[in-house]
Amino acid sequence: MKRWRIEGVRLRGAFVAALAAFVVLVSAHVVRASEPAPREGSFSREGLTRVGDYIRNEIATGKIPGAILLIQQHGKPVYFESFGVRDVETKLPMSPDTIFRLYSMSKPITSVAAMMLVEDGKLKLDDPISKYIPAFAATKVGVEKRADDGTLTLVEEPLERPITITDLLRHTSGLPYGYMGGGLVRARYAEAGLMRRNLTNAEFAEQAAELPLVEQPGTRWDYGYSTDVLGRVIEVASGKSLLEFEKERLLGPLGMKETAFIVTDPAMRPRIAEPMPTDRAISPVTNVRDPMEPRRMESGGGGMVGTIGDYARFAQMLLNGGTFEGRRYLRPETIALMTSDHIGAETKIARDYAYYPGETSGFGLGFAVRTSVPPNTSWPLGEYRWDGVAGTFFFIDPKDDMFAIFMVQTPSQRGRIQLALKTLIYQALGR
Repeated sequence: MKRWRIEGVRLRGAFVAALAAFVVLVSAHVVRASEPAPREGSFSREGLTRVGDYIRNEIATGKIPGAILLIQQHGKPVYFESFGVRDVETKLPMSPDTIFRLYSMSKPITSVAAMMLVEDGKLKLDDPISKYIPAFAATKVGVEKRADDGTLTLVEEPLERPITITDLLRHTSGLPYGYMGGGLVRARYAEAGLMRRNLTNAEFAEQAAELPLVEQPGTRWDYGYSTDVLGRVIEVASGKSLLEFEKERLLGPLGMKETAFIVTDPAMRPRIAEPMPTDRAISPVTNVRDPMEPRRMESGGGGMVGTIGDYARFAQMLLNGGTFEGRRYLRPETIALMTSDHIGAETKIARDYAYYPGETSGFGLGFAVRTSVPPNTSWPLGEYRWDGVAGTFFFIDPKDDMFAIFMVQTPSQRGRIQLALKTLIYQALGR
């Protein structure tokens, strides 16, 4: 599968809340953007109009059915608007209570849950994951060897060091996805089809441990199943299912009432956003999943669904340094650790062929992190972010005390739209 990411110099085919408790979700399909009086360091009315015009044009030209954009600064929404429809077949209007497939925007939630256990003393960042999933003690690394006749074979070699919790958080575990990148190891993952089988988190982790890693732990940023395995670690360390732990410690207290791994109430079916009928391919073998399909696995790496309001509460908590509405979820030092670069040059960690964060970003413990300013922009250092393969994305900008969340379902158009929208948002801020 090819992916788009907004930060990469290589924009490869298909890349890379609403709010505080006082916000009332309205039934109208358009929530008009607020229009604050321009002031230094604030968004311009004209710039925000251009942001909305861009999204409306995407709908008018048939590229997406609809979308929702929230920009929040200093704890208050400065732009919050719903556009178009949830589904071109039902023609139901887009609204703040629309449910989206989050895919990899699940990863920051899982990462925060893991760091809560680190603060509890139930996990350590340098713990080997075999402490929680013993099967990983026997995991090997797959190395391709070429015979004299040119034939490639896969030789399994021992680990030079164990996979750690840090490796899972920063994607240096050697656990790849099987549908991109090529090579014999990834072919093994594709053949195993772990995500296509109705496995529990425990079964998934056990079977992943039987497959060879694509490289030695801690040597390369390589996007894959790390956060799914982290979800199983959370279960073992907490003694609860992933969703149970997240509901108890994070989702429930934050008020993220509609964030889950499946939609269980049939009456909620009309609230689910759908891509265009011709834009539903996630990989060569997978289309966007049905959020109402029962599944045993709670995929911490890509399985969650939710609303923009729910995710905004999560984003505001992060921007606040770990607190929201008087309750602390993580210490400021923990947020700072998570949003610092953990794969910089001093680590000697390489980057895979399709390094999604892009050349001007590193990667922390669950987020891409801005480490230098991209050409022809004035985007701030320290901004952190991630996105989902179905089109959703968010970024948090501590320097300007703001975040933005864009909810849409469009696997094929997402990278192009993300780049354009982010550019327009910062132009509206005067950057």
